[in-house]
Amino acid sequence: MNVKELPLIFDGAMGTYYASIKENPLSKCELANIYDRNTILNIHKEYIDAGCKAIKTNTFAANRISLESDFDRVKDVIVKGYEIASEATKGTDVLVFADIGPIPFLETLDLWEAYKEIVDLFLELGASHFIFETFSSDEYLPEISKYIKEKNPKAYILMELAVSPEGFTRIGISGEKFIEKVSNISSIDACGFNCFSGPYHLLKYIKTLNIKNKTISVMPNSGYPTVINNRTFFNNTKEYFARQMLEIAKQGVTIIGGCCGTTPEFIRETVANIEGLSPHEIVPSIKIEKIKFEKLIVKNSLLEKIRLGKKIIAVELDPPMDTGIDFFMNSAKSLKEQGVDAITIADCPVARVRVDSSLLACKLKRELNITTIPHMTCRDRNINATKALLLGLSIEGVNNVLVVTGDPVPTAERDEVKAMFSFNSAILANYITNLNEKTFSSPFNIFGALNINAINFSSQLDHAKKKIENGVTMFLTQPILSKQAVENLKQARRELPAKILGGIIPIVSYRNACFMNNEISGITVSDEITELYNGISKDEAKILAIKISTDIAREIYNYVDGYYLITPFKRIDIISEIIKNIGTMDSY
Repeated sequence: MNVKELPLIFDGAMGTYYASIKENPLSKCELANIYDRNTILNIHKEYIDAGCKAIKTNTFAANRISLESDFDRVKDVIVKGYEIASEATKGTDVLVFADIGPIPFLETLDLWEAYKEIVDLFLELGASHFIFETFSSDEYLPEISKYIKEKNPKAYILMELAVSPEGFTRIGISGEKFIEKVSNISSIDACGFNCFSGPYHLLKYIKTLNIKNKTISVMPNSGYPTVINNRTFFNNTKEYFARQMLEIAKQGVTIIGGCCGTTPEFIRETVANIEGLSPHEIVPSIKIEKIKFEKLIVKNSLLEKIRLGKKIIAVELDPPMDTGIDFFMNSAKSLKEQGVDAITIADCPVARVRVDSSLLACKLKRELNITTIPHMTCRDRNINATKALLLGLSIEGVNNVLVVTGDPVPTAERDEVKAMFSFNSAILANYITNLNEKTFSSPFNIFGALNINAINFSSQLDHAKKKIENGVTMFLTQPILSKQAVENLKQARRELPAKILGGIIPIVSYRNACFMNNEISGITVSDEITELYNGISKDEAKILAIKISTDIAREIYNYVDGYYLITPFKRIDIISEIIKNIGTMDSY
C-alpha cells in the first residue's frame, strides 16, 4: 500500500489491550516482545484482520528510562518488536510504523542522543515509516524528522501530540500552534493528536482548527478512563467510537486510529463505517469565532506607569504561615500609602507551606485596591490546577503574575510531599501567553525571575531570552549585593528586550549576611558588605542596611525600570526608609 492512499486507518491500543487479555500481564508491555512474543504477534494480526492498513511496533516505551535498563535491553525490545510487526504484515499491504514515544527527562541523559540511537536502530532494521506519538511538546521533533530524512529521503514521518479537550498538552503546549508550525516543516509528512482525550472532544477540537490542505491524524482514547483497584478501564462502546471517528473523517482528517482503551473490534467497526465515506461528504467545518461577551477590561496600572516613564517600586511581603493576617494586611496598606506600585507575594518559598499567594493577591486587590504580583511556581500544580488558578485571578482583576519553576521540596519531606515539576517557568509563560490570546479579556502581564548572581550568567541570559520568546515581558532580579551583580545587570540591560526591576534586600545583621550567602540559593553577598556588619549593634545595622540599599538603588538607577524590594523579617520600617530615599533621588 502507498501511504498517500488516504484515508489511512491505523490499529488501536497495544498496552491497554495487552493488559486486558492477559491474566498476569508484564509491567511493561514492550517487554512482551521478548517474553511473550506470540501474544504481541496475535494482537497485530487481530488489528490487521479488523481492516487497519497500518500498525505500530510495540516499542512506544522502548528507551533506557522507561524500561529502566541499558541500551542492550532496549535494542533487544526494538529488534524483536520490529521483527514481530514485520511477520504480522507479511503477505499484506499493511504498513509497519516504527513507534517512538517521548523519553522522560533525566538531567544526566542527552535526549537528542537518546532519540538518535533509537532512530538509528530502526533505520538499520529497514524502517521507512515512523510515528512519534503522545508527545507533550514538539521539542526535538523537527530536528529528529530532518535527521531521518537525511538518512532516508523516502521515509514517512507522522508526529502526534497528546492534547486535552481544551487543546493543550499536559505542559501547556497549544495543539493549534503545533499544527501550524509542524505542518510547514518539509521533513514532517503528517501531524495530529492521540491519547489524552476521547473521540467526542477531539472531534470538537478539530472543528475549531484550520486543517485544509494538511495531512492530519487523530487517534483518540476510547473515552474517559475509570480506575478500579489500580487498573484502568474504558467504558465507551465500539459503535459510539466508530460513529465519532466517521465524523472526524468527514472533517478532512485523513489518518485515523485508536489509542488507550480501543481494541480490534473498535477498529473493525471504524473501518466498516468509513469504507462507505464518499469525497463529497468530507466538508470541514468553518472555524467559527466564539461570541465575546462584554467584560470589564482591567487596565494594567504597572504597564501604564512604565509607559509614562515612571520607575515603579514593587515590595515583596512574605505570606503568613498561619491565619494571622493582620500584620500582612496592615503592612500592605502602609506601603500603598507610601506610594508603592505593587505588592509581590511569594508562593511557598523554599517549599515551606504558607498562605496561598494568589488568594492573598485577590484579597489585597479586593479590600485595599492594591496592584499585586503573585508568584506562581511549577512545583505544586499540574496544568489543570494552574489554569483554574489563573481563571480565578483574572476574575478578581489580578493581571500580573511572576512565573518561577520553584524551589525543590526538602529531601526529608520527599517521601510524603511530592513536587509536580511537570513543566518549567518558560513553558508556563508560553501557556499563559496562549491563554492571553484566547481566554482572558484582560491579558496577564508575565514576570520572570532573573538570577543576577548566577556563576554562568551567559547561560542565565540565554534562559531569560527563552522566557521572553514565551511571553515574559518583565523581570524581577535576585538581590544585588555585589559588584559582579551590578555588572551582570548592566549586561542584562544591554541584551534583554524586556523591563527589569532591580532586586534589593536589606541586610539586617552579620549573621543574616552569612546565612543568605551560604544557605539561600541565588543570593550572593559580597565579603565587603558582610564585613561591614561584623561587630555592630542592631540600631547601627539598621542604619547601614538603609544606606547600602539606597546606594545600590542609586548605582543601578540607569539600568532598571524600577525596584523590587524584598522585606527581611517583617522589617517594614527599613523598607519604608529605603522607599523615601528612592523618592528623593534627583533624577527619579
